[in-house]
Amino acid sequence: MLDADFFRRWMTTAAASVDREAERLTALDSAIGDADHGSNMQRGFTAVAAALDKEAPDTPGAVLTLAGRQLISTVGGASGPLYGTLLRRAGKELGDAPEAGPEQLAAALRAGVDAVMKLGGAAPGDKTMIDALVPAVDALGTGFAAARAAAQEGAAATTPLRARKGRASYLGERSIGHQDPGATSSALLIAALADTAEADGE
Repeated sequence: MLDADFFRRWMTTAAASVDREAERLTALDSAIGDADHGSNMQRGFTAVAAALDKEAPDTPGAVLTLAGRQLISTVGGASGPLYGTLLRRAGKELGDAPEAGPEQLAAALRAGVDAVMKLGGAAPGDKTMIDALVPAVDALGTGFAAARAAAQEGAAATTPLRARKGRASYLGERSIGHQDPGATSSALLIAALADTAEADGE
């Protein structure tokens, strides 16, 4: 079972990963977006780590809800509301339970992904973060490592797609040949989850 401490470590691991990969995220975004995805995500997850350090919520749901709230208030552009919705909806789904099993986590993340799709109007194949998140959640029942691999494959598979949603969609055919930055940062989030689980021997 996964407790609040596990979820805090997931978020701080994600923050460190985003910090490390911020330049790559911005480089990807400079090709088909506003060239600010890395800096926006870095600012948001730095705020998440600081808030968790200060408040230390005592349930998994409260950790994700706090993280989502921080991302909405600190990340610019579309990413803040989308990532914030993902984590807040997942946190709400987990409720006040002191622990969550992998099945509950998978169900909570699926609810979060569904909320993101509703908010952004994106579906798999539209060249967005959904292309990494949907396969990751589908694979989570098999294990954390499978979810990480599925997210990474999903992000890589956005490269040949034509963007149908978001800023990149304005480029039409010119969006083809570039990996989606939102799918890439989503894959980092799922990889951080798998890394945290592996460190715990889950």
